[in-house]
Amino acid sequence: MGMSSLDDLIQKAQHLRSEGHSQGQIADELSLSMETITWLLTRKPGSIIPKDVCIDWTPVSSNAVLLNYSAHMLQTLYASFCRTSQEAESGIDTVIGIAISGVPLATMIAVREEIRLAIYHPAKHSMSDNPLGSMSGNFSMVAGGNRCLVIDDVITSGNTLREVVAYIKRHGATPVACCVLFDKQSIHEIDGVPVYSLYTISRID
Repeated sequence: MGMSSLDDLIQKAQHLRSEGHSQGQIADELSLSMETITWLLTRKPGSIIPKDVCIDWTPVSSNAVLLNYSAHMLQTLYASFCRTSQEAESGIDTVIGIAISGVPLATMIAVREEIRLAIYHPAKHSMSDNPLGSMSGNFSMVAGGNRCLVIDDVITSGNTLREVVAYIKRHGATPVACCVLFDKQSIHEIDGVPVYSLYTISRID
């Protein structure tokens, strides 16, 4: 990335921190790893820039029509992969959007499928000393028997998806699949749950 784009990222990270965002929230907002956000905010002399790829999809995420098309593509992607598998027979009854960027995508999919919507707040968004992820109490909860499709925008490290898959299983539900727009780690499954991505992003040095 060029210096001007790096300077822009530093300014954005500093602005979000000044607005009260946690480092985890900043990482989500900029679609960067926690390691990269720490570097952007501290930039210790002599420190090496972490290897990361910046994905700016705000022209899509800020346009409801384009966002709706993206949700439709994720839904179609999932349907195409599960058509010949047992997933298609049992279906899904709950779509889980990972806050923040997975929520509008999941909402649009839930509307099309006419199923329940749940929202997951990842642990990295917490400001507490003992951060834990949780489901929003204002939307559908996840319980035994639910079959869940997890939606997010970007896989940066895969940790958030691992966290939500573990949460779903702990609560007796079944994570059927995870769907994301961009995968920066080429992850195909998490704890036995298939991961489908529209785009795989690879850095070649």
